Amino acid sequence: MTAARVRSGGRPTLEEVAARAGVGRGTASRVINGSPRVSDRTREAVQAAVDELGYVPNRAARALAANRTDAIALVVPEPETRFFAEPYFSDIVRGVGSAMADTEMQLLLTLVGNDRERDRLAQYLAAHRVDGVLLVSVHAHDPLPDLLEQLDIPAVISGRRSDHETLPSVDSDNLEGARSAVGHLISRGRRTIAHITGRLDVYGAQCRVEGYRKALAAAGLDTDESLQASGDFTEEGGRRAMTQLLDLRPDLDAVFAGSDVMAAGARQVLRERGRTIPGDVALIGYDDSAIARHMDPPLTSVRQPIEEMGRAMARLLLSEIAARRPGEVRTQPRPQIVLPTELVTRFSS
Repeated sequence: MTAARVRSGGRPTLEEVAARAGVGRGTASRVINGSPRVSDRTREAVQAAVDELGYVPNRAARALAANRTDAIALVVPEPETRFFAEPYFSDIVRGVGSAMADTEMQLLLTLVGNDRERDRLAQYLAAHRVDGVLLVSVHAHDPLPDLLEQLDIPAVISGRRSDHETLPSVDSDNLEGARSAVGHLISRGRRTIAHITGRLDVYGAQCRVEGYRKALAAAGLDTDESLQASGDFTEEGGRRAMTQLLDLRPDLDAVFAGSDVMAAGARQVLRERGRTIPGDVALIGYDDSAIARHMDPPLTSVRQPIEEMGRAMARLLLSEIAARRPGEVRTQPRPQIVLPTELVTRFSS
């Protein structure tokens, strides 16, 4: 055991590294923190001392000196029931985690299901306890994105609020995904095609409605409001919407659901009403989650690259944090990444 380790009680200090390298404490600190304002010879001497003594930098002290927290918040403005019921969220978390695995950043998962939790989060963010925020599943009038801009906290949003999103965002091509699903149904001879939408205060759900309508128009089919019902992205919502649609339009021969979870609810009602899938009614979902693969019959679904969306969000946020200049007025458009979707055909259509 070296004398340095004995004096420091077993853990080498920055002062001991500096003494071993023959430099001042400030110089040793600059080397360890990656400053370019040191010579190659000095950097080599300090690094040799670090290796010899087994010095481990104090991350908390480094973050404090750099006015950083080394933490990122992943904020989901949804109640726990929806977060744990939908595979979408776990896939996003998995993608974010994989992108951050080789960094020193801590990931803090925060669910915001009501006004009280939103106020508590606002106070936490106002104290600048994180370096950046990943915001998932945002509704049109959610105040959190505007709050982040006001607080000058780097943020990336999953799913734009509109076509004029001001925050950096990562999204999938919802319009094209929906258009390909409905076009597939039309190619199979279906003509009375219903759509179970998600919540229409979510821009992605609006885009899926637009894609549905564009596909009908391209085939010369009219848009009929009685063939559209809101299912709010939940299984029970899918059941309610399917019941409403069958009551209004018992002649429907296909259903495009805005999520696999809603498609699962729709399937239950179709079975209860004695409709065969796909014989009487073809069924398509969205997300291509494990639910789609395990349904009976297996569900045709639009695949979103959800894990890749999570990775892209994390990478984009890390670059925003690295480039951040507090108080700087951004004149360049924020990055808006849109990833392609893919229709995965199975036996339900």
